[in-house]
Amino acid sequence: MSRPRLVVWLGWLAVALSSPVLSQTWKADNGNGTYTNPLFFDEFSDPDMIRVGSDFYLTGTTMHSMPGLPVLRSRDLVNWTFLGYALDRLDLGPSFRLEDGQNEYGRGIWAPCLRYHEGTFYIFSNVNGQTTQVFRASNPAGPWTRTPMKKSLHDLSVLFDDDGKVYVAWGYRGIRIAQLTPDFTDLVPGTERELIAPEAGMGEGLHFYKIGGKYLITSAWFMDEMRLPTARADRLEGPWEVNQNVSRGEDFGLGVGYRVGRSRKPPFQVSPPDASTPGRCAIHQGGIVETPAGEWWGFSMMDANAVGRLTALSPVTWTDGWPYFGLPGNLGRSPRTWAKPNTGATDPPSAPYQRSDDFSADQLQPIWQWNHVPVDGKWSLRERPGFLRLHALPAADLWHARNTLTQRAIGPRSTVTVTLDAAGLKPGDVAGLALFNRPYAWIGVERGAEGLAVSLLDEVSGQSSRVPIGSTRVWLQAACDYVKNTASFRYSTDGKTYTAVGEPHVMAYGLITFQGVRNSLFAYNTGPDAVGGYADFDAIVVAEEPRSAIPFGKRIELSSAGSAAPRALDAVRSFRVVDLGLGRVALEADGRYLSVGHDQVVSLRRGTAGDAETFQWMETFDGDLILMSLATKRYLRLDPGGRLLADSPGPRPDGQDGVRWQWQTSSLRP
Repeated sequence: MSRPRLVVWLGWLAVALSSPVLSQTWKADNGNGTYTNPLFFDEFSDPDMIRVGSDFYLTGTTMHSMPGLPVLRSRDLVNWTFLGYALDRLDLGPSFRLEDGQNEYGRGIWAPCLRYHEGTFYIFSNVNGQTTQVFRASNPAGPWTRTPMKKSLHDLSVLFDDDGKVYVAWGYRGIRIAQLTPDFTDLVPGTERELIAPEAGMGEGLHFYKIGGKYLITSAWFMDEMRLPTARADRLEGPWEVNQNVSRGEDFGLGVGYRVGRSRKPPFQVSPPDASTPGRCAIHQGGIVETPAGEWWGFSMMDANAVGRLTALSPVTWTDGWPYFGLPGNLGRSPRTWAKPNTGATDPPSAPYQRSDDFSADQLQPIWQWNHVPVDGKWSLRERPGFLRLHALPAADLWHARNTLTQRAIGPRSTVTVTLDAAGLKPGDVAGLALFNRPYAWIGVERGAEGLAVSLLDEVSGQSSRVPIGSTRVWLQAACDYVKNTASFRYSTDGKTYTAVGEPHVMAYGLITFQGVRNSLFAYNTGPDAVGGYADFDAIVVAEEPRSAIPFGKRIELSSAGSAAPRALDAVRSFRVVDLGLGRVALEADGRYLSVGHDQVVSLRRGTAGDAETFQWMETFDGDLILMSLATKRYLRLDPGGRLLADSPGPRPDGQDGVRWQWQTSSLRP
């Protein structure tokens, strides 16, 4: 993190904690003709994307959350608008309703395939323990109808071939194919066969295409170094060739955070962060799409620790018939910041969701999803206008609590503040704000025999706290850092002065829920008679960290990350940041520029700034500066011998490769 950015972050955090009225959201569009990954800094996993005419459409996995399968639209691939959900609720038995001790955590609906054919939009999606479901709509905003297939097809992808036949490919490593019946509910008898053998190196999460008369299938490899194995063939019958390097190891310098062991119940074993192995958080599951202008772009997800699985956008460079994610000179590696796609449309920076909610509308904002199927009649926006009322249903703990309302956590750093009126709570009731996952943590208000108390429960550390209060109106707050994957809790009885509760919570990621952290509102009753009252939530405010700005026109000193000493080149310590447009800079000192030679060695050169003197300004997830040469499409690094080179494919998570930089403004002349 640069020193100026650290000051900004601390100042923003102080304002957010003392006056939680800030409300903005991550926008991938930088407003200068570039974008920065991820497209959304909240979980959007297993993405599938198509283009219909000049519009692009996107959907993704939602597991046990209801409503599910969001459908988004974009004109420029960067700014997306929420259209609706393909399903309002999926109620296929007690486990979908959190009844009889059953649940769908880590299950539910997942791995959707989005397609369009002859005026109809289709989503084919899997459901654990059920058959694959087919959703249809003439309008992507809905309504959608649902029809179960007769089979379950793991991580399927559908191809409408130009011979009029419709094929489906599915599987993990061993890829199978069959022709679909005209109603898409079954396989045509006798057409199922193995398409690609397990030893060929394909993964799961398929995306099936026919481009220029050739067949192409992308897949996801999730073990060790994550990547996008891709297969191609001139004919469906093969032979099929597999390429392991279409996208491989691109983690944008992000290392593995806290991870949960195999236990699904407390006590949990949580392993510490590990930055020693690159590629464990790399982009993998995804596919490609073509713009009306003929550009190709890749979309894919990456595991980003506690915040969940994020969606990235990558330029595609076709080389030898393969759609490599990345740029010439650095194939298989994607820039975190790059020029926006040429789609023929330019939209202002925007985000698909509004996260803060004062509950004054007659319906919930689209960002909200229920944890499992909600209990109608036990929640309301009308019983007390301007409030969300949750009736406290019986539950042993938060894991089993029904009518928990959730929204995806937002990174890289955010503070969530909830205003709660606890006057309606009855003995045994607890209500509040949770960082829901497994393990989870929550801060809430309990009513016991002696009155109300602010309580905290942390499943990672096992800590619990209880502070008696005399007010029924309480502000509950969680300050979350999704770079360090830690959070701290506070409360207030006047909305101005906040008191910390407990020790920082470790936000660990695992596959128990198959989701990242969710900001959640809950109310349940643990009393022996299970006669609950209700909790009235007045508002939720989600305040996010402001984006840092490139210091155009300023003179800066650069130091290699982890070193306090500014880096000097030919005795020059400070450089003026020259704006070259599209987030690109030249670093100038007394008429000389940092310049990349043919041998990739960086030196100072007089003249005008061309590609050799141009660097794309980017940041890693934790705020370190990285500079990509426009000449080599590789990153500036300091080698162990002290030379500056523009030859790195990208930053390593451990920061030991000399690619990360910190900067500070300088008053020094060159």
